[in-house]
Amino acid sequence: MPINLLPASAAAFAPRSAPTIVLNSKVEPWLTQTLKRINRIKRPLNSVPQHYRCLTETLSGPAAIWTLCSIMLPKAPDSELRKDPNPLIEAMFNYQLIHIEAYVVHVDMVSQHEVAFKLTPETIDALIEYHKDIFSVDASANVWNWAEKEVQLKKLQEEFVQAVNRFVFRTSVRALEGLEEDGAGELLDGRSDDVKNAINGLFLPLLPPPPRIVDVVRPATLLPNSSQASNWWQGQQTLAPPQPAPVESWRVLPSTPSPTIATCGESQPSLWTNVGEVQLPSPTPSFSQPYCSSGQFLSPTPTTTTLASLPLPSMLTHQCGPSAAMVGGFGGFSWTGNEFSLQYTATI
Repeated sequence: MPINLLPASAAAFAPRSAPTIVLNSKVEPWLTQTLKRINRIKRPLNSVPQHYRCLTETLSGPAAIWTLCSIMLPKAPDSELRKDPNPLIEAMFNYQLIHIEAYVVHVDMVSQHEVAFKLTPETIDALIEYHKDIFSVDASANVWNWAEKEVQLKKLQEEFVQAVNRFVFRTSVRALEGLEEDGAGELLDGRSDDVKNAINGLFLPLLPPPPRIVDVVRPATLLPNSSQASNWWQGQQTLAPPQPAPVESWRVLPSTPSPTIATCGESQPSLWTNVGEVQLPSPTPSFSQPYCSSGQFLSPTPTTTTLASLPLPSMLTHQCGPSAAMVGGFGGFSWTGNEFSLQYTATI
């Protein structure tokens, strides 16, 4: 129901007055039977005005108090409750039953088809007393202390006072079927559970302030000293140097004998000083033959066969000129002169 349809008597702290009743042009049969049942004196109920007058007088009487529900609440704060091994005795001494009573302030059987109840002053005072003396004490004891805790607790109590005075329970208009003599009544069909849940929703917990967001200052990372750098990898396993994959000798050198290039004249002795080992392809060993050039030479590739099996440089005939010719592929040279061939054959 929109708030503007409620009468002024439904506002907070408003005194009780006669309820506002809106009936349809045709009265429901169940309402006629209810009014005939509660009236001690038989009254004519043949028209809408007669129903209106009877219902208004019945709900406006001082005894027209409805019991919406009953709530069991503790009598004292949790720290003061009596501890007893018998749960029945403990419940009798520690808990009390508060009846939530109200009166009718509005009946609408045209648009919203509902009835509105407002709590009696006695029920409001009982709930406020419980909230202040018991509920607030427990709520304060269950949270940690901060600077504005008492201020927040007092504000919570003031908000509860406002909420319980503004509380209006709305339900279906068929709730008037629970009407009894003198206008009193009781909610039927499980509507009491709805009232109990609504009343319990008025008791809000005391919430502490949210934690402040603090920037976490991380210390600067210290660079290790040079003396400590050697200790970094002590715990790790030392890896062996990678071994080269085995390569066949015929893949390393071409099938054509690969001679070692040497220079003629003055630069020839430096060639044999830099030569280490020469690997000869199998099955026929290769022989390094000099090659004349203009002062340049290529260093031989170290191999596994020593130079002991090769002729000495003094045994070779140094020829520079037209008798020397270049044959073969990359780095492959050969002598064509007859003198070198005879001498090489004699050496072998």
